[in-house]
Amino acid sequence: MRDALRRPGGVQRMNPAFSVIVFTTLSGAGLGLWCWLGLRIAFGGPPGLYEGIGWAIGLLLAAGLVAAGLASSFLHLGKPARAWRAFSQWRTSWLSREGVLAVACFLAMGAVFLAGRSGMPPLALRLAAALLALLALATVYSTAMIYASLRPIPAWSHRLVVPAYLGFALLQGALLLPTFTGSALASGGLWWACVALAAALLAVKWRYWRDLDRGLAMPSRGAALGLPQRQAAVFERPHTEANFVTREMAFVVARRHARLLRGVAVALFALLPLALLVIAGIHAASAPWAWPLAAAIVLLGAVVERWLFFAEARHVVTLYY
Repeated sequence: MRDALRRPGGVQRMNPAFSVIVFTTLSGAGLGLWCWLGLRIAFGGPPGLYEGIGWAIGLLLAAGLVAAGLASSFLHLGKPARAWRAFSQWRTSWLSREGVLAVACFLAMGAVFLAGRSGMPPLALRLAAALLALLALATVYSTAMIYASLRPIPAWSHRLVVPAYLGFALLQGALLLPTFTGSALASGGLWWACVALAAALLAVKWRYWRDLDRGLAMPSRGAALGLPQRQAAVFERPHTEANFVTREMAFVVARRHARLLRGVAVALFALLPLALLVIAGIHAASAPWAWPLAAAIVLLGAVVERWLFFAEARHVVTLYY
């Protein structure tokens, strides 16, 4: 462990868990698609929208993405059989609120199906769709707050963490939307919305990484012990073998690798999708393949960005190592 800490250009960071990365990226994409489909049905759906199966396939695909993400999150639990207990802590836990809201999203999606296929008044369908959009957005917010509420990790409690999570979800959902609601939508306001979201996400991540490089406020050892006026020193390591703390909270990532991965992430979640959107805007015949391809590329970019989000974070507990 000591040799790893002496590696040039490396510092102790959080260890990225692949199951959590898959969870946040897939569920974010599905919730974003639910949000846009809900808004589309509630406020902009033409009468013929509900006669086909495109919108239904979109709702089911979003459900599959969210379900796959939630299933992957169970792999990170010590005892998955007890996961149901998390739902009881919704008053104080953002993790519990996320689970409750995710279940509510599935119920709202069922209500949209029921209202759209059973001949209920259009108002009932629009209200159910608006509720689905609101719940999906609230679920993404709760996911972001799981990390943004953790004060011992300054990189996660940063003010731009929540906007970044919301931005990725909305951008992925917006890029997928025309596939299920008609390519004509791609030439309207949604095109500008996607361009604005990609540009805003690029600005948010640039500012976040700049703050990270400048050094987010980490307490001293004395302050972490509750003695801010004292100079505390580690004279003996807590243990001689690796444990949960060293595996999960003392990961080493070289700065040069982080910069390279940041460039890859920016190219995937902003630059390439913007180029595809420009192509789709200039040549309308390319829209049927350009939009789904851009959505897939943004998903890959979200995976890289989320890996960096975990790998570049530093926990206060590393002050003791």
